[in-house]
Amino acid sequence: MRLGYLLPTREGVMRGEHAARVFVDAAKRAHELGYDSVWVGDSVTARPRHDPLTLLAGVAGAVPGIELGTAVLLSMLRNPVLLAQQLATIDQLSEGRLVVGVGIGADTPSVRAEFVAAGVPFEGRVGRLLEGVRLCRALWRGKPVDWEGRWELTAATLAPVPYDKPDRPDGPPFWLAAGVTAGIERAANHFDGWFPIGPDVATFAENNAHHRSTAERAGRAATTAIYLTVAIADDEASGNEQLDEYLETYYNRPASALRRIQACHAGPLGSVIEYVRSYVVAGADHVVLRFVGDHASSLERIAERREDLEA
Repeated sequence: MRLGYLLPTREGVMRGEHAARVFVDAAKRAHELGYDSVWVGDSVTARPRHDPLTLLAGVAGAVPGIELGTAVLLSMLRNPVLLAQQLATIDQLSEGRLVVGVGIGADTPSVRAEFVAAGVPFEGRVGRLLEGVRLCRALWRGKPVDWEGRWELTAATLAPVPYDKPDRPDGPPFWLAAGVTAGIERAANHFDGWFPIGPDVATFAENNAHHRSTAERAGRAATTAIYLTVAIADDEASGNEQLDEYLETYYNRPASALRRIQACHAGPLGSVIEYVRSYVVAGADHVVLRFVGDHASSLERIAERREDLEA
């Protein structure tokens, strides 16, 4: 099991704090404490925050040895030729430690407005995502690419190419965030991993079994990750109050609705450890934690109990 930490780029902006250096320092601290990876979310106008790719490039140069990821990138908002160049550059800076988590975006008015602002049609975004990933992979091979589709290329080459790792011949792995059956099957058939944000552990275990069996039939390796939101508190009641307030401020939606689709838990450290461990037992290879409350304390307390998270 690998353990990751989501850098709180959105939370800083929610408090009116826009400094970026604090996230590099937080990534350094996570690495010192033994976390395997750090992750950055993505939104332009729906939930404003720092640009994930620029920030990950900074972390890559400042924190050698830690894995980097997007959780998750709305890749459809970006031209895939430019995106392929950016991702390859970060992969070179990080010496092959980049994971590209991607998603299609929720169908909400604010996300639709974000697509409009970026000049990208919201409808057809699944096809745009799939074609963009294929085009990135083609460009990363370092050979001239001819392409006819949403984008047109004639004998186009790209530099740099991703960092040379024998176990990653197609460049950085793409993990797909998906919760519905069609998305899970899409992850198994076309992506390098499945990266959901929920649901409950029993459903996660069932969905993971479907993901792995579908990937096996397709002859593909299957990595399973999970994105968990946790609040470490003195007691369950105060923790849940803190968690609900956080969710409603973050998404501007009722916490009850969000908890139905996101994996969240609040309570004393022991209960949080058991909650996270339950997803490891259910088959998560990589756990990414989003902390509510005191991040410095939460990072340290989870790190002290790292062994208890193993299945």
